[in-house]
Formats: sequence, C-alpha cells, structure tokens
Amino acid sequence: MSHDANTIDQRSHEGELNKLGFWIFLTAEFSLFGTLFAALITLQHGGDYAGKMTTELFELPLILIMTFALLISSYTCGIAIYYMRKEKEKLMMIWMIITVLLGIVFVGFEIYEFTHYVHEGVNLSIGSYWSSFFILLGTHGAHVSLGIVWIICLLIQVAMRGLNKDNAPKLFIVSLYWHFLDVVWIFIFTAVYMIGMVFSG
Repeated sequence: MSHDANTIDQRSHEGELNKLGFWIFLTAEFSLFGTLFAALITLQHGGDYAGKMTTELFELPLILIMTFALLISSYTCGIAIYYMRKEKEKLMMIWMIITVLLGIVFVGFEIYEFTHYVHEGVNLSIGSYWSSFFILLGTHGAHVSLGIVWIICLLIQVAMRGLNKDNAPKLFIVSLYWHFLDVVWIFIFTAVYMIGMVFSG
C-alpha cells in the first residue's frame, strides 16, 4: 500500500510539474507571437511593400476556408477531451483524428497560399512588410504542424496502451496548445487579413 501511495504521489507531482512547464512554455509563446504581431502591425503603417499591396494578392475565400478549418478543429478537439473525461476512448480518438485532419487541411492551404504568393513574385526579401508577414504566418503554421505531430504521437500511445492516467493529462495539455493556436489565428485573421485589406485598400 505504501509503494502504491508513493507511486500515485509521484505521478501527481510529475503531472503538476508538466502543467507548470506547459504554462511557462505558453507564456514564452505569447511573447513570441506578441513580438511578431507588433512588428507586422508597425510595418503595415510604414513598411516597404515593394509594389505589392495586400489587396492584390489576398484571396478571401481561401482565407475563410483556412479559418473555418482551424475554428472547427478547435471545436472537435474540445469534443475529444469531453469524451476523454468520460473515458470513452474510441470516441475520443475519432474526434482527435478529425482534429488532425482539419489541421492538415489548414496547413495544406497555407502552403498553397505561400506558393501562390511566391509565384506572384512575393517573398521574404522584397519588402519589410512581406518579411514580417511570412515570418508570422510561417511561425504559426510551424506550430500547427508541431501540434499535429504531437497529437498523432499521443494517439499512437493511446492505441498501444489504452487511455490511462499517464497519457490523459498529455492529451489535455495538447488540447490547450491547440486552442492557443486557434486564438492566435483569430488575431492573425483580424490584424493581417482584415485590417491589412482595409489599410491597403
């Protein structure tokens, strides 16, 4: 009994440390994206566009598809965590897989968007605004890709070992990370696309 109690206490302590570490990580991420946003917004009002204004290239239907894909993925991720708490492993995995697929759709369309801009002659080197644009969106896209890999790795663990006290907290943490990326995208959609269109228009 004493050994079992020590094991439970150790797992509880490790879980608390993991949560603390995640919140520290998330604080650093807020600082990172805050700095990138500040740079882009400043350059929207005084940067060098190198002859390519935002309204010439932004495709609103594509942007809306990307936005809806990520927003819906945040919702499906929430459903997955709901079923995780109900200990319904199969339903949790189904909704997490849907979340991953929507994330892949988002990343795929973002790659297409970047390819389209490069084809039109826009890249990191043609102006300060576009440099900040590619860095901000590229950083967010890389984080989404990391989230996809993270979720897939956890789903493999669940498939091999079942839903347990070790992987359930990790799934909850990755869900918080995914919601964070969704919030960041809302700011990107507003500050980069909507305000950018108004400003350049």
